[in-house]
Amino acid sequence: MKKGSLKTKRVISLVLAAVITAGSLAGCGEKNESETKSATAKDAKYVTTYGDKKFNNVTIKVELFDRSNAPEGNTLTDNKWVKYVNEEMSKVGINVEFIGVPRADEVTKMQTMMSSGTAPDIVTTYTYAYAEDYWNQGGIWDLTEFIEGEDQAKNLKAYLGQDVIDVAKTADNHLYGIVAKRPTLAASNLFIRQDWLDKLGLEVPETPDELFEVLSRFVNDNPDQRKDVVGASFWTLFNPSNSVCYRNTLSAAFTKLGGSEKERHIATGIEYYYDEGIRDYFRFINKCYNTGLMDKEYYTETKDSLTSDIVNGALGFCEYDISYNVRVTNNLVKTLKENNQDADFVSIPSLKNVNDGKQYSATYSPGGLIAFCPKTADAETVEACMTYLDWLCTKEGGYTIINGFENEHYSLDSNGLPVVIDSEYNAKDKDWICGDLFILGNSAYASTSDEFHEMTASKNVGYENYVLNNYKNSLSGELLIPDSYSAPSASERKTDLDLVCSEWLVKCITCTPEEFDGMYDTFMKECENAGIEKIVEERTDYFNKIYSDSQS
Repeated sequence: MKKGSLKTKRVISLVLAAVITAGSLAGCGEKNESETKSATAKDAKYVTTYGDKKFNNVTIKVELFDRSNAPEGNTLTDNKWVKYVNEEMSKVGINVEFIGVPRADEVTKMQTMMSSGTAPDIVTTYTYAYAEDYWNQGGIWDLTEFIEGEDQAKNLKAYLGQDVIDVAKTADNHLYGIVAKRPTLAASNLFIRQDWLDKLGLEVPETPDELFEVLSRFVNDNPDQRKDVVGASFWTLFNPSNSVCYRNTLSAAFTKLGGSEKERHIATGIEYYYDEGIRDYFRFINKCYNTGLMDKEYYTETKDSLTSDIVNGALGFCEYDISYNVRVTNNLVKTLKENNQDADFVSIPSLKNVNDGKQYSATYSPGGLIAFCPKTADAETVEACMTYLDWLCTKEGGYTIINGFENEHYSLDSNGLPVVIDSEYNAKDKDWICGDLFILGNSAYASTSDEFHEMTASKNVGYENYVLNNYKNSLSGELLIPDSYSAPSASERKTDLDLVCSEWLVKCITCTPEEFDGMYDTFMKECENAGIEKIVEERTDYFNKIYSDSQS
């Protein structure tokens, strides 16, 4: 077995080592003092509850995802909401400077900034493996002594809860980051043209076989009798040639691990290799491709072209994120109906598994993105960073950033929940940025998932039922909740494995049915050459211990 390329990790390690050696990591030596005990109310060195300390004009740099969607008259770093953040933080002597990072390129940009020592004081990513790897290299702060004292970060701990906080703890209880709380575990949905089902007298498909028959009818019977559409009827989650497509709700209909939580946890992130059922999932995609249910050049599909296909009535089924069909900022159903008033594009429940007949829905883990502090920040800056995160968890912080101002953006219903006044106004005024500003809430500030679902639906006036049905369908059946554990060798192998997936999944999908098994066998062998067996070994050892301990 050959090891994956270590070039990227070695470069990062060398630069981090140089930064540490140069002595620019103020506070580095303080970590040893906290390794054997947590900070308490009595001996805490840092004050991180918003309002309990006035800083002396400390500037913190915070990463902010740039989606290139700023309305006219605004920029990512100069707008009403950035000013609001700084007005509130100036009350405790903190200035917040936001550093824009392209959302689509955040991992590469993070690696570049970390390796060059130019990263902001708060770095965010959805890839926990990289954050943990930086911790293992000694490049980021242990946040334990800033958070765990009784009087420290009170708002943050109350909002996130201990279970979410513990996601970013190492096996020996060091806190290397602050994880956002997901207000819902709902991840994706299966969407279908309901009006096409009605025209053809078809029921909503409940199994993969029924889905195949429905798609075949869509393509061959051409419900709208259009001459400009040549049967590109099926589109899977994102692009089925990339490395994330194997963990979605459609693939859950093929898993062979549904009955074992432990096995599912071992498989998290490497399902395509560990779960034998995923071979059958890709066999199904291959069948759809070879029978003309997918565009022959599907691998060139982009989000923009997918959107175009949907609103122009050229696509009958796809899987995408929860409310992709009726987002406030880009309502596809509304535009589709403007083009064809009888058309409708709705979510449906997850399909029954081919092995045990149960419904499974793939979900997010309870934690969202993770925020961490590079050692290039000194101790006082980290203290200010944690105070900022604590403020985000207050009503003046995250609640206001997400919902806006009462009587301008929302009113309160009889249950005290915010109800949007004008969704179009909110979309232009705040929705384009506020979800990314509130980095600890994954686009929401809510106490429960049901509350979040109701609040989200209320923001989409006229399409509330679509939103509520989307959440219901996305969470149908048994939930396959992934574990957040990162195998020690995962980050150094991720790039090579992603490349293997991108190359070989296209080959597995586009080959003839007779070639499929041989092609998939080669795909598995290439994964082994890239070092996936080491990840399997580490994940297996870890979860064997976890489940052994839980039974003792």
